[in-house]
Formats: sequence, structure tokens, C-alpha cells
Amino acid sequence: MVAEKELPPITVSLLKSIDSVVIKSTLLKNGKFDFNIFQPGIYLIRASGTGINTFHSQPVQVTTSQMVIALAPVELKPFSTTLAGITVTAEKQLFEQKADRLIVNVDASVTNTGTTALDVLEKSPGITVDKEGTISLKGRQGAQVFVDGRPIQMEGMDLINYLKNLPSSQMEQLEIMTNPPARYDASGNAGIINIKTKKNRISGMNGSVNLSYSQGRYPKTNEGAIFNYRQNKINLSSSVNHSFRKEFEVLNIQRRIINSTGTTENYFSQQADEISSNHNYNVKVGVDYFADKKTTIGVTAGAVRSNSNNHRINTTNIADASKALTHITIADVETDRNWKNFNSGLYFRRLLHSTGREITSDLDYASYHTGFGQLMINSFYDHNNNKIANPDTLLGSLPQQIRIYSGRLDYLHPLKKNGKFEAGIKSSTVRTDNDARYDSIQMGNRVRDLGRSNHFIYEEIIHAAYVNLSGSLSKKWQGQIGLRLEQTISKGQQKTTGSSFERDYLQLFPTAYLQYKATDQHNFGMNYGRRIRRPNYSSLNPFIRFIDRYTYNKGNPDLRPQLSHQVEMSHSYKNIITTTLNFSTSTDIIQQILEQKGQDAYMTLANLATLTQYGLSINANKALTKWWTSSLFINVFHNRFEGMINNEPILISGARFLLNGTQQFKITKSFSAELSGNFRSAGVQGVLRTEAVWMMNAGISKQVLKNNGTIRLAVRDMFYTRVQKAFARYANVDASFQERDDSRTLTIGFSYRFSKGKTEAQRKRTQGSAGEEQGRAGMD
Repeated sequence: MVAEKELPPITVSLLKSIDSVVIKSTLLKNGKFDFNIFQPGIYLIRASGTGINTFHSQPVQVTTSQMVIALAPVELKPFSTTLAGITVTAEKQLFEQKADRLIVNVDASVTNTGTTALDVLEKSPGITVDKEGTISLKGRQGAQVFVDGRPIQMEGMDLINYLKNLPSSQMEQLEIMTNPPARYDASGNAGIINIKTKKNRISGMNGSVNLSYSQGRYPKTNEGAIFNYRQNKINLSSSVNHSFRKEFEVLNIQRRIINSTGTTENYFSQQADEISSNHNYNVKVGVDYFADKKTTIGVTAGAVRSNSNNHRINTTNIADASKALTHITIADVETDRNWKNFNSGLYFRRLLHSTGREITSDLDYASYHTGFGQLMINSFYDHNNNKIANPDTLLGSLPQQIRIYSGRLDYLHPLKKNGKFEAGIKSSTVRTDNDARYDSIQMGNRVRDLGRSNHFIYEEIIHAAYVNLSGSLSKKWQGQIGLRLEQTISKGQQKTTGSSFERDYLQLFPTAYLQYKATDQHNFGMNYGRRIRRPNYSSLNPFIRFIDRYTYNKGNPDLRPQLSHQVEMSHSYKNIITTTLNFSTSTDIIQQILEQKGQDAYMTLANLATLTQYGLSINANKALTKWWTSSLFINVFHNRFEGMINNEPILISGARFLLNGTQQFKITKSFSAELSGNFRSAGVQGVLRTEAVWMMNAGISKQVLKNNGTIRLAVRDMFYTRVQKAFARYANVDASFQERDDSRTLTIGFSYRFSKGKTEAQRKRTQGSAGEEQGRAGMD
């Protein structure tokens, strides 16, 4: 037996097999642990600690005739120390497949060094991000992004900008759930992607510092620190981070202008060259007070500030029907964006009984303020570059304010036969204020452009309640059913025009799960869920954001919620290979579309069509040798969109193939390497048909300073192949797009961990009540 002082502190937890909910936790003492189990059922044992690979046992059946179970010794590779049947390692698996979710351990990938949350998402299994910022999960658009259980209230490029400014060094895990249970908000048509930030569970003082430098065409830096102090009944936590990113982007658009008779009038060839720079500051603090063994009270607060500047030169070559160049328009666009976010929360947890009955509650407040200023100067030339008109100048100010108030109350009651009853209520109120003001310069004077300006106020109230029941049906069968009720009351008012709308609707969202353990090697599962995707708050505002003189983005106040049904069937073999079949139907698809009016083209969201999808995914993770671990994700799916655009029917369908692979190599105990990549075949993505795209990444990692420090070197998109290409052809739209950005980067990073304490058993902490609302604000 190895003495305990030679090992890091190890927390051993007892979990329910059906949903991995922690029932009890304890510290390993003298190489041993034990749990008193009063109810028969199927359980799991988990062992975890700082610097060790988390161990999960096979399901353990406890019956009335056999209430004492001894675990057989288990060896994990590569080993460092063995203790009472548990082997401690210094590695985390990159992917962990659970019954209801896929977990991505961010730090387990060397090539995540110096990257952002967006980079991590783009290389994760089944996740894709298109050129307009729409995040899809297994080919289905409308995935809801959460941070620590709280949704980010943004869509499109606002969400992309937020994820670009969240450094991967602050991330611990990604949780990918295609069909979440009833406890979660029903929002998220394709499922939920939950970003879990780093936290500590060690008593005394501990924390970490990290810094990285990346070089693409332009530099990028990141510096951050996490500090935690835990003593007796008080836990203090804090984090601070700063990042700087300078990037470029080149966007090319070719459009054919078609009149009402179907005749070609002009050809437009547009190129936008953009350079952007951004400073992002992020601070979080939290206090937990453990009043006694049954009661926890906590307060959290966080603030984010982001300052960015974008300079873009847009050149538009206009040709006649014979493709002879006639005019050239050059737009010089300067954009300044300042974004501030403050969020706070108060939470309470009370254990009502030793069997696990508990009540939790949350009160949350969040505010967002965006200052958006734009200066656009359009210059006009003939085909010989001679000026043919005076430049026109447009100045825009588009401030936005969002305030979110929410509260929730949840109850958990364990039942016999490994059962569990859950119930809860939630209420939230959101108020947004968007005042878009555009001015033009006429005869040297600044004049308000009333045709483009708009003041929009929106308020939304959501009341929700849910019940969930889970448990063992027999020795081999486990089940779970849930039902969530949500009432939405909303009101929008355009002060500029005096128009308004009101909506009030009630929706039910059932969920069901069934698992069958055929043998120790084969497990089968099936689940069903109904979900909703509500419009983003700013998407309902019909204000205009200009890209250049001829192209812009526009909101849509007539958007309706999108509803979907999804069924999945899965098979798992030895927890190594998981195969999943899925089928889903969605109505009132919220889809970004391109529309043309004369020579102008604009992107907007619309309830486009119905979507039918079926697909197959395979997720495989296995240690091939002591030094080589392979992870592979394959997804094949077929999408069929059918609907109307501008009163003309459209039918777009096609199949697509996604591949993600990561190969990790343990060269020595302190030196490792990684090779990863992803491939997306040509296929259908909404109303766009996209071309194939792929990229490769590589990295090495070295442990230093008695394994408390880590140096990483990584290269992303090493062959510079990530070029996004797509085209759209429907109704009077005929357009092609090509986009390239600063995707190839070389990064060197260093992190250092310090600790003066020991690991404490984890106390359950709530995830807040404003998740879905913050997810639609676009910021967190």
C-alpha cells in the first residue's frame, strides 16, 4: 500500500448511474473509502483530484440481498501510483462520453493553448460555426451557448465576438447536450453547449496564473489569474483576465442583380478588407458561506469590458449585363464598439434530509450596455477610376441596453430503487432599449436620417415550471420522464414609427429517456425532447447595420419562436465507441437569409421553412498504446429545408459529413504532443450551399517547476486551409461568398499552479436562474 502522503488529495464520489448526479462525496483516507447506501439501485464511483485522471467505475448494482459491495482493483493507463484499486494518473481524457452529454476537457488538448472559446468550439465534436456566426450542433442550427449554466443572450456576430474574447485559459470543460432534461430551459433548438469555467475545491490558498502570445499576421496576447482561498466556513474565489487580439478578415461577394422579369441587370463584385483590434477585461468574484453541513449561501459578481475598433475598406465593382465594368464604389468604414456587462447572483442550498432531499434557489441580475459608433464614407468612380460624384457620409450611433431579472426555486427528492423526483419554478423579466440613430452630411451639415433611424423598446416575461422523475425500472432498465411548462409574454414598441406588437403563448416541453444495459459491454439508450428557439432580443429590432453602401444587416420584428422535436437512439460499447442515430423535425425555422431589393442586398432573420433532419454519429475514444490515445468523431446527416422566401417556394436539401480527430502522444512523463484536425464536406447549411473546408493543428507540452508549471507550443491551421466558401441561389438571389481570416497562428503559452491546502469534498452549487435570458442578450 502506498502511503497517503505520497498522493495528491483524492475526492471519491457516489453517483447515480442514470444521470451522474452526486449523492455523497468523501476524501480518501489511508487508501480506503466507504459509503453507507440505504437504497437499492445502480450506482457509479468517481475518484478525482488535482493533477489526476478522473476515474469512473462500471455501474454497480446494489440489491436488498447484497448491500455490501467491494470494488475490484482497477488500473488506468498511464499509471503513476496505485492505491486500493484506484490508479492515479497525471492526465485528463480529452473527451468523456456520459449518458446525456459529451464532455470536452479543455486543458487536455495542447492545441487549445492561447486560443479562445470560439476556437475550442470549432474543433469540438459535432459543432460548426458558419460565416454569419450561427452555431450548429450535429448539423442543426440554434444551439444555445451557456457559461456556467447561464445562457449567453446573443446571436450571430455579437455571440462570435463574445466567444472570441473569452480565452480558453479560463475554461475547464465543454458540456455538449443534444437533448437536455426538463430542469434546463427549453431554449436551444439543437441543444445546449455549456462552457464551465475553472474553479478550485482546495482548502487554504491556491490558484493559477497563465499567459500566452500568439502570432498570425498580427499579434494576440492573453494574461490571467485565478485565486481561491478556503478556510472553515468561508470560500473566496476570484479571477481576472485581459486579452488583446488584432486580426484581419477578407470577404469577397459576387452577386447577380436580377429584375422582376428574371433578366440580369448588373453584376456586383465586392471585396471587404478589415483589420480589427480588441482589448477585453474580465473580472469575477464569489463568496460561499457554509453555514453548516446542510446549508450553503453564496454571492457572485462579475464584470466584463470590451473595447474594439474595426477599419474596413469595401471595394464594389459594378458591371452591366455583359459584364463590362461601369462603376466603382469604395466605402471607408470605421467602427468603434464598447461593451460593458455586469452580472450578480445570490444562491441558497439547504439539505433537508440525509437521504438527499434538498431545496435550492437563485436570484440573478444582469445588465449589458453596448456603445456602437460607425463612420462610413462612400466614394464613387467610373470604370477609369475618375470621380463621378461627391462622396456621401453616413454616421451611425447604435447604443443598446439590456437588463435581466430572474429567480428560480428547485426541489430534489430521492426515491426508492435509485429513483429521483425533481420539481421547480422560474420567472424572468427582460427589458431592452435600442436607439439606432443615423445622420448624413449634407452641404457640410449633419442631418438626421429618419428613414434609417429607429428607437425600439422590448420587454419579455417568462414563467416556467417543471417536474422530472427518474429511476430504475429493473436490473437492466432505467428511465426518466420530464415535463416543462413555459409561458411567454412579450411586447415590442417602435417609438420612431409608433408601431407595436404583443404576444402571449403557453408551451409544453416533454422529455423522455430510456436506458438498457444488455451486458457489461453493451448499453443502449433512447431519448425524446421538444425544444424552442426564441428570437434574439436584438434580432426583433428592425434597425440597420451597414457593411457598405450596398449591403447591410437588418432585424425582423415579425419573428416567431422555432419549435422542434428530436429523437435519438444510441449504443455504447465498453464506453469506447458510442453510436447515435437521430431524427428531428422543426417548424418556423429561424434562418439567416439574403434578400435583394434593386442593387441592395441585406441579411436578415426570417421564419423560413420546415426542417427535417436525420443523421448518424460515431464517437470513439481509446488508448491504443501506453503512449498513444486516439479520439475520433464522425457525423453524417441529411437536411431538408422547405418553405417560402419573398412569396416564392424554395426546396434545399443535401447531406454533409463532419470529421474531428485528435491524436495525443505521451513521449515522457512530462512531455507530450498532439495532432488534431477537422473536416467538413460540402453540403447544405440553411439557405447556403457550402464548400468543403479542413484544417490541421499541432502542439507540444512540457511540465516544468516540479510539475506545477506547463509550457505549451501550438500551431493552429498549420497549412492555412480554412477558407469558408458558400453560395446561395433561390428566388431572385444569386450570390457567392469567400472568406479568409487570421486563422493560422503560432502560440507559446505558460501556466503555473500554486496550492497550500488540501482538496475538499465538492459541495453542490447552483448554476443561476438567468441562463436562457443571458443567452439571448448576446453577452455574459
